[in-house]
Amino acid sequence: MKELTKDERYQRAKDRVYELKKFYGNLTSYIFVVILLASINYFTNGFSYPWFLWVAGFWGLGLIFHAAKIYGFGLFFGKDWEDRKIRQFMEEEEHAGRNRGWE
Repeated sequence: MKELTKDERYQRAKDRVYELKKFYGNLTSYIFVVILLASINYFTNGFSYPWFLWVAGFWGLGLIFHAAKIYGFGLFFGKDWEDRKIRQFMEEEEHAGRNRGWE
């Protein structure tokens, strides 16, 4: 794999910090809005029908996917999977080239 320059490493770190900042902003908004909606739900009908849970559930699901993207625990095709596949394909090409006498 290609060695990254200092500028490239800096840019990747800066991009990651930006994504983390967006995630934490989204999480903070989620907490405040769900508390507000739960309060409105409680004071209007006393939780006889907790409709705020629909908002909390779907928004929370979006937060889970956002966190998976940020923290790299992709369920199926995460960053580790991509890196492994790239290495595998590069090794296969190198091996095929040797068998054909290219090296």
